[in-house]
Amino acid sequence: MQATPLTQDQLEAYLARIGQDRPRRIDRESLTALHRAHLLSFTWEALDAFMGWPQGFGPEAAFAKMVTGRRGGWCYEMNGLFGAALSALGFRVTRLCGGVNREVLGDLAIGNHLTLRVDLDRPYLAEVGVADAIIAPVPMEPGPICQRGFDFAIGAADQGWMRFRNHALGVARSFDFRPDHSDETALAAAQGWLLQDAGSPFTGALAIMRHTEDGYVALQNDSLRHVTAGSLDQHQITGADHLADILHTTFQIDVPRPDAIWDRIETLRQSRAA
Repeated sequence: MQATPLTQDQLEAYLARIGQDRPRRIDRESLTALHRAHLLSFTWEALDAFMGWPQGFGPEAAFAKMVTGRRGGWCYEMNGLFGAALSALGFRVTRLCGGVNREVLGDLAIGNHLTLRVDLDRPYLAEVGVADAIIAPVPMEPGPICQRGFDFAIGAADQGWMRFRNHALGVARSFDFRPDHSDETALAAAQGWLLQDAGSPFTGALAIMRHTEDGYVALQNDSLRHVTAGSLDQHQITGADHLADILHTTFQIDVPRPDAIWDRIETLRQSRAA
């Protein structure tokens, strides 16, 4: 399915949010600049699922949350908003229905990830929805990938699927996609399950990540990690005020009730210890 474009007013607000001008050309260089700017401007976060907060569906809701509300988003929102912005700029963008960890879960995983194909001189994988993966688009073809010292790869999987392999420290180890497979019904169903079901990895654990120039920073429950290709520094969050400061300064998101988020983290930690 082709991505539905943002309105021109929304596009101007989006470009201001990521600090970019309209590209002069629709080419790989422009796509790369936009891809990188998006990831350095928006935080990956699934707080709505973790806290049980209501969340809309589709790029319109993602725009209201991420641009107007100065929040982050997860794969459906990050790639959804990026695809809508690219389409408004004149790029040819196709929303693909993928599956994180399909190599283990099988076809049950299909729909738990939205990714993007952008057609220029050849098809490119534009992927801003895997929080700790590539920072620039790559050709949609098998082969090794190295960016900022992290090693990735695209390879063939079964039944015509392709497999993106994350770097060794990546949270999502792989996701599968087919260059011609779009299924909005499957995406919506999987998003609903991930938001609400007790078995979802996002309802039972806090996960927030943001790219930096040389790597990324990741908050998983009360553990904060700064990761580069050559280093890993880890620190513990010590309380609600510390969490509020990290959300504001490190992740640059405007989040209601950080004290309630900390309470939920503490509740989960106590239940696991019991």
